[in-house]
Amino acid sequence: MNHPPSPRDAFWRGVRELLPAGPGVFAWGLVTGVAMVKSGLTVTQSVGLTLLAYAGSAQLAALPLMASAAPVWVVAFTALIVNLRFVVYSAYLRSSFMSLPTSRRTLLGYLVGDVMFVRYVALLTNHPDYPQRIAYYLGAAIANWIIWQAASLLGIFGAEAIPTDWGLELAGTLALIALVVPLCAHFPTLAGVAVAGSLAIIARDLPLRLGLLLAVFVGMAAALLVESRRRPS
Repeated sequence: MNHPPSPRDAFWRGVRELLPAGPGVFAWGLVTGVAMVKSGLTVTQSVGLTLLAYAGSAQLAALPLMASAAPVWVVAFTALIVNLRFVVYSAYLRSSFMSLPTSRRTLLGYLVGDVMFVRYVALLTNHPDYPQRIAYYLGAAIANWIIWQAASLLGIFGAEAIPTDWGLELAGTLALIALVVPLCAHFPTLAGVAVAGSLAIIARDLPLRLGLLLAVFVGMAAALLVESRRRPS
């Protein structure tokens, strides 16, 4: 007879299942930490940004705009658009966390990350009645946060000593690709990724990286359109 997992067991399961993706998370965090300092932010500003924002893709998208003295609204809007996927994440997580107090939901929302979200979705897909899902989520989320912040802080404080030819950006990009590819098993996601990726290449020369914003918008619209066409009327 199998006994249900305790919260402690579920927490450590979340940690264990996140760790295989740890090297990719570390590489991406290191790239972001180095990029913040090399873009002109002070160490104090960089530390504050990485702890408060905790959003590597948005930070990397906003940094070139900040370095080029782009208008504040463009920087903020870019970061917002790049992170729109977290609205989708939040909608998915709502059923799991809606009964919790607001303060705890806020903390869990802050800890959402791409890698740990994929792990959590995989858990619920394979075990939809898993009884300790919040403890599992916390284990994966905290492990992801620690790895990311450790790498980002290392990049911030060691930016001047880290050679630019280490290829860390490529490592981080490959880690994100490894996350995206399994999600492309769903046709709406595949359509959105294909449209966004193609448009990002076509529009890469637009000023202020507006090609990225355009690609995100059109990719999301394509995914939603395909999803709506697949639903039974």
